Amino acid sequence: MTLGIIAAMSEELEILLQDMSLEVKKVKANMTFNKGKLWGKDVVAVVCGIGKVNAAICTQILASEYKVDKVINVGVAGGIGKEIYPGDIVIADNLVEHDMDTTAFGDPHGQIPRMDTFDFKCDTELVELARKACKSIKDINTFVGRIVSGDEFVASIEKIQWLEKEFSALSCEMEGASIAHVCYLNNIPFVIIRSISDNANNGAHMDFEKFTPIAVKNSTALLKEIVLSM
Repeated sequence: MTLGIIAAMSEELEILLQDMSLEVKKVKANMTFNKGKLWGKDVVAVVCGIGKVNAAICTQILASEYKVDKVINVGVAGGIGKEIYPGDIVIADNLVEHDMDTTAFGDPHGQIPRMDTFDFKCDTELVELARKACKSIKDINTFVGRIVSGDEFVASIEKIQWLEKEFSALSCEMEGASIAHVCYLNNIPFVIIRSISDNANNGAHMDFEKFTPIAVKNSTALLKEIVLSM
């Protein structure tokens, strides 16, 4: 089994590479793919960059050129649910592209035209592994539910409240649903995990310099627990 790990931040990948027995490093589409052994498993690890297109290209390369069997994506997201605070973790069980809008043709917001699904569902086994792994991290709350993605940095409280009302979303970001979309088309099991940096819906915010080491520490610990459980 080969596992694809997509990280949002270079800081996360740097930590992983310290534990990785690197075999091959290749640059494709201006992204660096690191192939080797991580905690006893065959892994390809990469930072995809920001936005849905970057994330989709990265995931398709993992599928087509590296033939990965599963994909795990860790990163940062804004909170939507009022009970979610900075430092908490959201594990997606499904994802929707909130900026897909063909409502003029009668589709609901987020529906990709002629697609046989509205949302992209994460692999239940990987979701459960992630949920169990979260128990190893102290002083955080873990939530499982819908994450929405779009090529937009959502900053307004009005938009966040709309995402909550329209999609019942727990958090929003800019890559996860695109990764999920590509995994769905390639029939690859996946899970998307997000560390929450802020939540305009309840006014909570953490300084990014303070938040980054927390996010990196938590995502690394989660990944290790998940990989070792496979």
